[in-house]
Amino acid sequence: MRTLASLAAELATGATTSRVLVEKCLQRIADPRGEGSRVFIKVYADAARREADRQDSARRAGAPASAFAGIPVSVKDLFDVAGEVTAAGSRVRRDEAPARSDAVIVARLRAAGFVIVGRTNMTEFAYSGLGLNPHFGAPLNPFDRKGRRIPGGSSSGAAVSVTDGMACGAVGTDTGGSCRIPAALCGIVGFKPTAHRVPQGGTLPLSATLDSIGPLAPTTQCCATLDAVIAAEEPRPLATLPLAGLRCAVPQSYVMNDLDWHVREDFARACAQLAQAGAKLCDLVLREFDELPHINRKGGFTAAEAYALHGAQLAARLDEFDPRVARRILRGREQDESDYRELKQARADLIRRVDQQLAGFDAVLMPTTPIIAPTFAELESDEAYGRLNLLVLRNPSIANFLDRCAISIPCHRAGAAPTGLMLMGAHGADRRLLAIAAEAEAQVSPGVAER
Repeated sequence: MRTLASLAAELATGATTSRVLVEKCLQRIADPRGEGSRVFIKVYADAARREADRQDSARRAGAPASAFAGIPVSVKDLFDVAGEVTAAGSRVRRDEAPARSDAVIVARLRAAGFVIVGRTNMTEFAYSGLGLNPHFGAPLNPFDRKGRRIPGGSSSGAAVSVTDGMACGAVGTDTGGSCRIPAALCGIVGFKPTAHRVPQGGTLPLSATLDSIGPLAPTTQCCATLDAVIAAEEPRPLATLPLAGLRCAVPQSYVMNDLDWHVREDFARACAQLAQAGAKLCDLVLREFDELPHINRKGGFTAAEAYALHGAQLAARLDEFDPRVARRILRGREQDESDYRELKQARADLIRRVDQQLAGFDAVLMPTTPIIAPTFAELESDEAYGRLNLLVLRNPSIANFLDRCAISIPCHRAGAAPTGLMLMGAHGADRRLLAIAAEAEAQVSPGVAER
């Protein structure tokens, strides 16, 4: 994996071209020994080559769209691309009308000169943290492929497109961890911005209340670059923000339950490394987090809002849905208008109380997921699937419910099973959180110095 900054520097000096970068990605996608057929639902091979040539011509003429023009990226199958049906990882939508225009984030990537190589696979309708899809398959996690581990979801193809060099960065969505979970399980960085920062126009929703759009990439700075582009901000290097003196809360609530030994050891080591660098880590009880299972006992916003969107299709075409996704959507029937109003009030109250508890802290630290990537074999029963799905969603979904920004950075040892350290920041404090994460990454992430 190469950083976006290093690729931009090589493009600027002529050490490489967009066409070379795109061809390398397309070769990896087409490699029959690789995961390309499961990573991508659609590949834009010819269009990507034409766009690469156009960006190379513009650069030779001294008029690149941006410093990153010509770099190949992937987009999740939730985003509209003009003239195409937005399938959202489902067979049910194959007869929908094609999109009339690009999604806002697709248009912004194109305007900055990024080359979109394809649409990535995902959990149907983005409704799972595990990444399985019975319609299009699921790519194998880059760690221990012989053991057949899952990639995490719902942005499964997005993560593996980056780890396997099929794209230099990816854009996904995050409703309860769908950027951060696959990033953590696959050993890269995934960022969930404060939801309002990135417009969702042209994106098929899962939960309009909780959805956000974010990047997956090799490093925090790479994520910051992509985030700036899709948020219509000027991409620039992150500010230097030394860890010394920063106050970080470490919740002692249910987010620390049921950690496997890999995660427990890696999280403890990461915290020790941050403390050694001068960060002030403070254990907090934060019992407010323990209230979330009760608040969401009827499926929460996701079930209610997904059922409102897909309920009619479920009634008419139930047998075409992933049955595990269908069961989760159907939970939306458990809520009436009174339940939904109560849910909104509970959210506002919890946000207020958590904000009071976290006042004065620069970030909240917790494991992104409590476990490393399970194997496909471990998910064969519906009981195991449901249990593990809720487990991997548990920690990252907190940031969505609280409408905060959050990022997962790798914290495992080089060569070991990937694990993620999640840093959660305040609502709207995205650039500050990214700057803190970049400093933390330099302390805890394997191989950062070599990138």
